Amino acid sequence: MKLRIASFNLENLSARWRFSETARAETSAAMSLTDIIHPKEREVLERTMALVIEDDKRQMTALALAEARADLLCLQEVDSLRSLEAFFANYVHRSCDVRYGHFALMPGNDRRGIDVAFGARRDLLRTDAVRVTTWREATFADLGVFDPELAAFGITPRDRVFNRDCLTVDLDFAKASMTLFICHLKSMNNGRDDGRRATMMLRRAEARAVRRVVTEHLGAGWRDENWAVAGDLNDYRELIGPLGAVKDMRPSGIDVLFDRFAVNPIDLLPPHERWTHFHRAWSAEEERMREEHVQLDYVLLSPALAKRVTAVEIVRRGLPYRVPLDPRDPDRSVATLAVKADRYPRVGWDRPKASDHCPLVVEVDLAAAAD
Repeated sequence: MKLRIASFNLENLSARWRFSETARAETSAAMSLTDIIHPKEREVLERTMALVIEDDKRQMTALALAEARADLLCLQEVDSLRSLEAFFANYVHRSCDVRYGHFALMPGNDRRGIDVAFGARRDLLRTDAVRVTTWREATFADLGVFDPELAAFGITPRDRVFNRDCLTVDLDFAKASMTLFICHLKSMNNGRDDGRRATMMLRRAEARAVRRVVTEHLGAGWRDENWAVAGDLNDYRELIGPLGAVKDMRPSGIDVLFDRFAVNPIDLLPPHERWTHFHRAWSAEEERMREEHVQLDYVLLSPALAKRVTAVEIVRRGLPYRVPLDPRDPDRSVATLAVKADRYPRVGWDRPKASDHCPLVVEVDLAAAAD
């Protein structure tokens, strides 16, 4: 029995047109060009614009999911179960010949209300074969991961450790079983030169907590069980620079998940292919534009299951044209990037796009692992 497991950050799949008094980035650029100053008129205009942009974007998000052809979905940045089900009914199922169900989402700890979620092929499992557990209430003390250095962030041992959750999904396939641990760790605050360093302690504590959850949930034989830690872990261990130069970026906030614990199947790909996210921004520290291809999205496998990997795929056709799909290519000019690579219809230079992340798909032979 082969299973395709996908992790995908959907980038603000939300029924809300803004998360706070500040407009979402999708509408703020265009709104800056208007001279409408009456608050109610601006609100109506921004809501209308947000709906139009969302429709364009979600058609591409749906195409990325259709191309992934996953059996099990580990999703991030989902506003609510209602939004998720509406998205699949009205977008994904119009683009894809697979029908999904078994959706699960538990409200987590994110201040914006974006959560992690699960979905699976409808015909893959019985309704009673999916059991979901949330760890949103777990504290640093509960999971034994409090570090005095965290006090610098004003954190106490009784605070919740997960910025979102470590949603645990136990699956019963009758002849085999599997457990998914779906995560979305603390962000690096992109745009700040010191963002990764400044937040690394928080991700390190979360990663240690994930490891503790796995071992507690599965018991002493965890190495031999079928499980995966999947999601946007918001850190990387290597960086692919211009011309495809690979730089070791350890220590990383997620190193504990690799140290005699889980296996990263993306390592089976050539070095220049090991990325799911592209970041380009001005570095005040270096006084230059910095470009980075990195892996932020993971499907980390148990030692037993890692031996049964049959394919690793990264879906990149939903990325905007500004993203160089081959880090080794020296020509980053607009004239080249705008026409060079394969994209979905209506993808733009910067937006619209499917997401700022790529779906990562790992295929495993679960039946063989159960033998």
